[in-house]
Amino acid sequence: MIRCLLAVFGSAVFVGAHVGAAPLFEQDSVLTIELTGPITEVFAGSAEKIESAFTLRADGSEHTIKVRLRGNSRLRVCKFLPLRLNFATKAAAGTLFEDQDKLKLVTHCRNHERGEQDMLEEYLAYRIFNLLSDISYRVRLLRITYTDVDGKLAENAHNRYGFVIESTDELSARVEATPNNLIGIPRNSLDPDQAALVYIFHYLIGNTDWSIVTADGDEFCCHNGDLFAVGSKQYLVPYDFDLSGLVNARYAKPDPSLRISRVTRRLYRGYCTDPVALQKALQDIIDKRSEIMAVASSIPGLLPKETSTARKYLQNFFEQAVDQQNLLDHFKSRCI
Repeated sequence: MIRCLLAVFGSAVFVGAHVGAAPLFEQDSVLTIELTGPITEVFAGSAEKIESAFTLRADGSEHTIKVRLRGNSRLRVCKFLPLRLNFATKAAAGTLFEDQDKLKLVTHCRNHERGEQDMLEEYLAYRIFNLLSDISYRVRLLRITYTDVDGKLAENAHNRYGFVIESTDELSARVEATPNNLIGIPRNSLDPDQAALVYIFHYLIGNTDWSIVTADGDEFCCHNGDLFAVGSKQYLVPYDFDLSGLVNARYAKPDPSLRISRVTRRLYRGYCTDPVALQKALQDIIDKRSEIMAVASSIPGLLPKETSTARKYLQNFFEQAVDQQNLLDHFKSRCI
């Protein structure tokens, strides 16, 4: 049950400066790593989420880390579960993982090609929002060799793509913002430009699995979004895009209350906001069209068929946006 309703506005701009940027997220190239430990044992203890000792090798260095499960809904639908990597910060000094503490690892979810392609399309969604706003979670694509010390890991799970997500602390330091855990937030406290950009970004990728509310299962605002304070304004940063139309995962189904039959159908779920901020956000995304389409064509490991499907899905949005006023009127008629 929704406990508190909030509202927002805007389109995203850069705030703050890059402070002490960590090397891991300064490049977009695929990073090859080896992750060795009791993987199947960790998966078997999904309810406890207990940390276990692992070894991670990458870029000529070896790290002793702790690994545990993370996430909620993916623990129910995935065969290969999402993980959290916990580094000994001082031990990582002078390596690619310098300044890293706890990293979220997005895995391929299911041990087949389709599962890996879904993960790569979610990586694409993060990269698109990186193009639109510096106040966003950066990601780094990995090629991972998994070694289960118990020898029980499925053969088709040993070598797969995955990606890590920039931590909340690192994002905060990079843009000089303060993370906020709030149950409720006044409508006028959100930055109108960033908020409007988030609204239209979700429409662009066909994502309805988000909300500016505190819902069942969430301790704080917002569902699949984090809040960061910069001065007197709150900036909304989205995450978790596996249920979006752009990804179109086999397990993805829309919330029945939304009355859409499939996740590929776009539905605007933004809050009613300043029309000037909304128009600016739409123009900002249109102006990034060539960059968005270019990144959609350049995701390592994404098969030609999936690349084509992703491009067509994004292209459909830009075809709608040719008549900007009509699309803005549609947003206005559908806003919450």
